[in-house]
Amino acid sequence: MSVSTAATDQSLCTPLPVLGRDVTVPLVTGGEVAYAALDYAASAPALQRVWDDVAAYAPYYGSVHRGAGYLSQLSTDLFENARRTVAEFLGCRSDDQVVFTRSTTDSLNLLARAIPAGCQVFVFETEHHASLLPWQHADVTYLDAPRTPGQAVQILERALAGRDPYGPALVCVTGASNVTGELWPVRELAAAAHAHGARIVLDAAQLAPHHPVSVTDLDVDWIAFSGHKLYAPFGSGVLAGRADWLQAAEPYLAGGGASRRVTRREDGGVDVEWHETAARHEAGSPNVIGAYAIAAACKALTEAGWDTLVAREQHLIAKVRAGLAEVPEVRVLSLFGDDAPRVGVLSFVVDGWNSSHFAAALSAEYGIGVRDGLFCAHPLVRTLLGTDPQTQGECGAPEAAPGEKSLNAIRVSFGAGTPDEHVDRFVNAVRELVRDGAKWQYRTEEGRCVPAV
Repeated sequence: MSVSTAATDQSLCTPLPVLGRDVTVPLVTGGEVAYAALDYAASAPALQRVWDDVAAYAPYYGSVHRGAGYLSQLSTDLFENARRTVAEFLGCRSDDQVVFTRSTTDSLNLLARAIPAGCQVFVFETEHHASLLPWQHADVTYLDAPRTPGQAVQILERALAGRDPYGPALVCVTGASNVTGELWPVRELAAAAHAHGARIVLDAAQLAPHHPVSVTDLDVDWIAFSGHKLYAPFGSGVLAGRADWLQAAEPYLAGGGASRRVTRREDGGVDVEWHETAARHEAGSPNVIGAYAIAAACKALTEAGWDTLVAREQHLIAKVRAGLAEVPEVRVLSLFGDDAPRVGVLSFVVDGWNSSHFAAALSAEYGIGVRDGLFCAHPLVRTLLGTDPQTQGECGAPEAAPGEKSLNAIRVSFGAGTPDEHVDRFVNAVRELVRDGAKWQYRTEEGRCVPAV
């Protein structure tokens, strides 16, 4: 369905019910307004369906895998059914494992601990820190930022061609940028990795809430994502994919649940036999509520229909991009160009404004929540901003490294729960701030730009 068709189809104008849609917030200029949550890329609001499912289960909560009582058995079934639901949502292969973690960051650190000795890791500098930093104890190669999807594949192929062909190798790549929202050529990168004997892990934190994601269709070896970005903000995440490296690695956490058998030795030590299932890396009492919430979100998104969800989001993206394009002082950041397909994540800068000051005014004067800064993707944002002039010393301006200008940007992000009104209000607010300036005075407090009292 084209964007123009989506815009005229009234069925696409109904967002999924989320918590917080009726919350009002005070404005520094007086009165209150319904809060426009446009920071989905950081944490999306909980789907009402997820909250209702969790609330219905909460009275039956019990310990899993260890109890003989009814509630423990019920919770264990629910926990393992959640694992199967996630596997189905991700199109996992029959022998893949689904490990519940705390977040995407936790998932990728787990995998980093599980890679074989001597593994070479290849990661683009454009990654979120969650996928950029866990590999520092490995033989890691950081790849330059590409300027087209095709160039990304070429850069990776050149790097892999020069690696040791006999050792293990892993490529880590995002599915959608948390800064620009641009979609990466995951299938092509996976094909390049496999052609050179490497494996690939997909950071789907920003992709899974916006598009269907399939291990099988994308031909990736692992997928990592977070519940709090998938409308299930209860402190859980997922690492799903091939079992062999996970089974061969020492447990990510040592403790109860990961161990199958522990015995004392005659010399006074202990021998441990670890599980070979996902439990090997889920020591301790698991976050049953978080796992159940992720599964509930997976079901809700699937039942809502991805075609409808994607088409409606493209309708919102078109609105935002068209509105920002009408303001000459606004520059939207992009690696791959204006026509690159993207999810509902856009970052921009405004001539004459420090981004922290602009974001603070959106919040305090319009009740609009966005994000400003470098978005835990410092190398990427520095690349995108380049040497553009940035005013130093303005309210909220972050401290710059010696010889570097103050760099930060504004990010607006939205998804399945965003009503058209929030997007319209955001575009109008940008236009008014650029034209008329802020109505209030602001000051810096602990590095943040806040309204002056």
